[in-house]
Amino acid sequence: MILAQGSRFGGHALFIKDRRLHYVYNFLGIKPEQHVESEPLEPGTYVLGVEFVKQSRGEHGESHGTVKLYVDENVVAQAPLRTQSGHFALCGEGLSVGRDTGDSVSEQYTPFFPFEGGRIRKVEISTGDDAYLDLEQQLIAALARD
Repeated sequence: MILAQGSRFGGHALFIKDRRLHYVYNFLGIKPEQHVESEPLEPGTYVLGVEFVKQSRGEHGESHGTVKLYVDENVVAQAPLRTQSGHFALCGEGLSVGRDTGDSVSEQYTPFFPFEGGRIRKVEISTGDDAYLDLEQQLIAALARD
């Protein structure tokens, strides 16, 4: 496991399994999981990454776009992705680095799934320039005006 957030009830994970880089997005545990994986990686030192670029919004406020996996600066896999921003954790399963510290996000690995055979030197997370909308606060404001 490189990075995981959430659980079987929803979340996302970036991990290496069978020498392949995987990204899984799980929306509320609804099947099927959205998944993209690379070809097998040779042993070595890499900069690994995942990027989601939102291209449109769906009728329910969900984001549609493309997820890309990177090895160094090269895109090694990509796929369409539909996502809904929000909390993934039901009971404190927040962001984990180096292992999934709670319930697995995906059925593709067993709980904890520690990163082995290498070292994670740095993890960076960026939300880009997309503005976060606090829908709960907007609802409270709308009700206050009503």
